[in-house]
Amino acid sequence: MRTQVAIIGGGPSGLLLGQLLHGAGIDTVVLERQSKAHVLSRIRAGILETGTVALMHQAGVGQRLEKECFRHDGTVICHGEMQFGVNFFERAGKHVVVYGQTELTRDLYGARELANAKTLFNIENVAIYGADTDTPSVSYEQDGLSHTIKCDFIAGCDGFHGVSRKTIPAQLRREYEKLYPFGWLGVLSETPPVHDELIYAGSDRGFALCSMRNANLSRYYIQCSLTDKPEDWSDTAFWEELKRRIPSEYADKLMTGVSIEKSIAPLRSFVSEPMRWGRLFLCGDAAHIVPPTGAKGLNSAMGDVHYLFNGFRQLYEGGDSRGIDEYSAKALARVWKAERFSWATTKLLHRFPDDSEFDRKMQQADVAFLAENSAAQTVFAENYVGLPY
Repeated sequence: MRTQVAIIGGGPSGLLLGQLLHGAGIDTVVLERQSKAHVLSRIRAGILETGTVALMHQAGVGQRLEKECFRHDGTVICHGEMQFGVNFFERAGKHVVVYGQTELTRDLYGARELANAKTLFNIENVAIYGADTDTPSVSYEQDGLSHTIKCDFIAGCDGFHGVSRKTIPAQLRREYEKLYPFGWLGVLSETPPVHDELIYAGSDRGFALCSMRNANLSRYYIQCSLTDKPEDWSDTAFWEELKRRIPSEYADKLMTGVSIEKSIAPLRSFVSEPMRWGRLFLCGDAAHIVPPTGAKGLNSAMGDVHYLFNGFRQLYEGGDSRGIDEYSAKALARVWKAERFSWATTKLLHRFPDDSEFDRKMQQADVAFLAENSAAQTVFAENYVGLPY
């Protein structure tokens, strides 16, 4: 098989990159380890930055998003019973929208199928060859048969555990990682959201987040121990603990129900540099991971897609290689700012097990400063809605 850009990974970043390239007349093949049904069953992020929404429209797949998304002009931040709002539109002139990653992925698959673009599922034993030469290729197995794709470039959109990052020689990679001493226990329930904006809540008992997917589908999280398992938490225990961590104004009106999905995610910050080796380009979780605090994970990946797509387009349309030559530096500059925001917001609202009384007083002072200072709220809002590309 021959293509111009081989994309490893059929998640949102790989699919959006493929759809943008298709619109520019650039041929792609997407390789996905799982089945399509499995990819669409994953419960992931739901907050989209303005830039991510613009990229979906640029790819021609923003119609359903625009119709069904929920616009959020701000968020609520709490510490104990104290609460305040940060108005994104007033502070930064932009907003975010709530639209589940599953739905975004569904839209992208639909567009790819409509375009008759090639997507291969249930792929095994992917290997990358010649990434540091002018003739790269990708080999894989499907249904017990071995295949090879010859290509001009390879986009590694295959996540933290994928083959792409590991293909870059270890001596050329520099990896930075911070593991957090807690996780998030998340519950999805068919109940109305407790509030029409997200609620980020810090408390002496730990962090909680009240989010949503639509008018009758809510997503809630509480900070938990890394040793916990989802089965350790009954629905009743989860709801009771959530109520203890949010202001009574919201706890009193919280509608509870049977969880339809329950999982625990450990938190980590991770960056691998560089994001390019020869004709191999890393994108999204293959190169960087953030804690979910602040909704930067999916959106950071879409920033990578913006830089990589424009680099490929400039090269194929006019022979200008500056875009791909500058890809790693430009993407990483934005990634590190997103890492900083997620790290700082996580530190602002979570209870760390080794915090001293001094540390807790500093945390309370940080929250109070954000509540009282308009400049601090502007900085928070500009980061939350997404820094410019």
